[in-house]
Amino acid sequence: MGGREVRKATNWDRYFQKQMGDPEMKALVEEELKALRVGVQLATLRQQKGLSQTQLAAKVGMSAPNISRIEGNPGHNLTLETMVKLFRALDYEVSLTCRPRRAPGKSRRARPSPTPR
Repeated sequence: MGGREVRKATNWDRYFQKQMGDPEMKALVEEELKALRVGVQLATLRQQKGLSQTQLAAKVGMSAPNISRIEGNPGHNLTLETMVKLFRALDYEVSLTCRPRRAPGKSRRARPSPTPR
């Protein structure tokens, strides 16, 4: 028949979509995904350098279980200082980007201030 196979939505799919309709829940999920990306990036760079978790831990004065925890769940008490130390040990610099938060569905266009009555 060709083309892509259409998968029937599961109860989980419907539940997840309903939860993502809640802006607060969606923001929480997005924050968790951002944190996980840091851990995945750390693990990937470590592996590219040919280092084990134990070797990286020794370079930065931490324990291997700590490195494992950070790679698996970096959002849990990972300080900026620790993140910088880990990435520097892999010959990378950390850069932060700050930008205004915006509510879902809101336009980025500036709105005129309300006029006093």
